[in-house]
Amino acid sequence: MLQTLIKERLYHRQPIISFEFFPPKTPQGTNNLREALRALVPLRPDFVSVTYGAGGGTRDHTRELVLRMKEQYGLQAMVHLTCIGHRREELIQMLREYREAGIEDILALRGDRPRGWPAGQPLHSDLEHACDLVELIHQTGDFSVGVAGFPEGHPEAHSPEQDLQHLKNKVAAGAHFVITQLFFDCHDYYHYVRAARRVGVTVPIIPGIMPVTSYAQLAKFRELCGCRIPDAMEQQLADTSLSSMDVEHIGLAFCVAQCAELLRAGAPGLHLYTLNKSRSGHRVLATLRAMGLLQDPSLSRDAADPGCAVG
Repeated sequence: MLQTLIKERLYHRQPIISFEFFPPKTPQGTNNLREALRALVPLRPDFVSVTYGAGGGTRDHTRELVLRMKEQYGLQAMVHLTCIGHRREELIQMLREYREAGIEDILALRGDRPRGWPAGQPLHSDLEHACDLVELIHQTGDFSVGVAGFPEGHPEAHSPEQDLQHLKNKVAAGAHFVITQLFFDCHDYYHYVRAARRVGVTVPIIPGIMPVTSYAQLAKFRELCGCRIPDAMEQQLADTSLSSMDVEHIGLAFCVAQCAELLRAGAPGLHLYTLNKSRSGHRVLATLRAMGLLQDPSLSRDAADPGCAVG
């Protein structure tokens, strides 16, 4: 099956829709993922992506899952690749293996330090930044390359200006598009896109969105990535009298409203963080299509602007 690279899809049809998954660690997790993928196929997303554990902790599982998505489910799949904890030759070998397997879409990331790794101990990495990985990818083959963006700022950045410079460096190294970290306030995305355009970043910036299904989940992600929660959302989801289904409905309503606002503002697509679940993603897409904000996936329209109307 001939598949179009993500970098090409973005310049021929917008908005595009994608979902993110991670390699399961248990047999039950594997079964849940199979069910999610089977349910996802009829939605015909533009692509799916598969995460990569710190220091390559899920390297083989990531590759296997990407191949399964392509071969068994016919899904366009993008592999995440991190440079932290890897030697240059090791990365080149992985890229060659991906190329031989027909995996041509890559999300290039620096990556997090492995959990429990001593703070002062070297990570044995030849590449220090994601921009270095982007350069290596292009030196190794003709790939479609995405990178990460941080509307609320990268937690290690000393300033918004430094964070934007890192983004500019990644794009200058050859990144074709940006997928953002999750956020819940659309104004953070608008501000980020405008700031990125001011420093010369012209590639599409796809917002990363997570449908919230529980308050515990929301608290966990706030702790992990420092994302800001709007007061109205916080107050409703923190109500202890709510059932789990009530919380899911509230989270879905917030997600649909956020996605609708982003699409109306001209966002080039939506990247949904599914946590290997499908129900919320299904409902979000079905509602957006019923609202007329997304076309039937068998149709297409020209992309007038590879960025965002707010930029």
